[in-house]
Amino acid sequence: MNTQPTATDTENPSDSDESTTDCSSAYAELLSTSSMEELKEKTFEVKLALLQHHLQLARIFVQELLEEEVEEKAGQRHSHDDRRFSRWGSNPGSVRIGEEKVPVKVPRMIDTETEKTCSPERYQQMKELPEMSDKMQEAILLGLSQNDYERVASKFVDGFGLSQSAVSERFIERSAKALEEFETRSLEEVDLVAMIIDAKHVAGKQMVVALGVTAGGRKIPLGFVEASTEHHEPVKGLLRDLLDRGLSYDQGILFVTDGASGLHKAIREIFSGYALIQRCQWHKRENIVGYLPKADRKKWRRKLRRAYREPTYKEAKSALKDLHAELQQVNRSAARSLQEGLEQTLTLHRLGVFEEVGRSLKTTNAIENLNSLVGEYIGNVKRWHHSKQRARWFALGLLEAEQRMNRIAGYEDLPRLRDALQNELDISEDSVKGPLSE
Repeated sequence: MNTQPTATDTENPSDSDESTTDCSSAYAELLSTSSMEELKEKTFEVKLALLQHHLQLARIFVQELLEEEVEEKAGQRHSHDDRRFSRWGSNPGSVRIGEEKVPVKVPRMIDTETEKTCSPERYQQMKELPEMSDKMQEAILLGLSQNDYERVASKFVDGFGLSQSAVSERFIERSAKALEEFETRSLEEVDLVAMIIDAKHVAGKQMVVALGVTAGGRKIPLGFVEASTEHHEPVKGLLRDLLDRGLSYDQGILFVTDGASGLHKAIREIFSGYALIQRCQWHKRENIVGYLPKADRKKWRRKLRRAYREPTYKEAKSALKDLHAELQQVNRSAARSLQEGLEQTLTLHRLGVFEEVGRSLKTTNAIENLNSLVGEYIGNVKRWHHSKQRARWFALGLLEAEQRMNRIAGYEDLPRLRDALQNELDISEDSVKGPLSE
């Protein structure tokens, strides 16, 4: 059951389809006839859909709390208890949830001793509920379009003081702020041991993303740059920006990338003497089999995978040499592809830590997973207009994905990777610290 409305970009929303409208109507009826206890018994899918309609849930919760106080003071409906207070109808009222004013029905009671009417004390306490702008941003990002959001607020709860333009302007403002915070947040406290760099396509444009791996195994999106290709100048600018924000490199960094020459050139220029490159084994394998007939690719993938799984540098290098000789007889172009950059595909083997951290760092899979998470948030945007819009949504997607990422497999052995990097790069305590020069 797909309960998530189709997202449209907040700057130019599209009309919702009939199926979404039907689904929304069903939830409107459900919400209007259910108590909080009944909602708790609903299925996960129903609860997930209801989370997208938080204004309505808040309204139901407010009504429940008001009714609780009335029952405490006046008893249940038609109970005719001998109490000081009696029910006395209701008045229209409202509570403000963040920036939205939501109507509620406010019960009235009469004090039989003073013959004065009053409202529940809780109503005054709930007149200004906590700010929910962050929830609105999250709802939009997770797939609740601006058009759907307006319908939730107006059709479901008869909200007022809300318009498409108001929602759009607030989301643009908040997402712009999120972009600025993402691009300027300090990296001084990030103890980096590895960095994975790869590209994600957004609206026909390429975003080159840098994902950091800390010494404790945490994955942190560090930055991104929009570029037509993985040319070294944009990537160089991205890396320079990370250093300007305080990123430390002096203990050595392992860079995991595909075979793009521009990436490698930028890394060498910015981190000369402090970086080693692990070339993605998956990309290399796919490059090789791309030269072969489709009928043969599965067999060669299996052979290459088996060779790269050899635990030591000597064994893996020997197995790959044998495959190179075999490929020379099958397809010389595939053989040349295997030979090109071979040593960089074996960096972890050469460092002696392949078995410990190879599962996480022999490929760019970690950043592919990040890109997949980002795609969940931005994949349903219907209209892309300009670079700022792409950057705002992409930064929000990265920040949201960051909250869902686990530590890498084998993180306990990252200190061994750091020691191996320093030995290979001949890094000592006396090594120069601070930003590298151009």
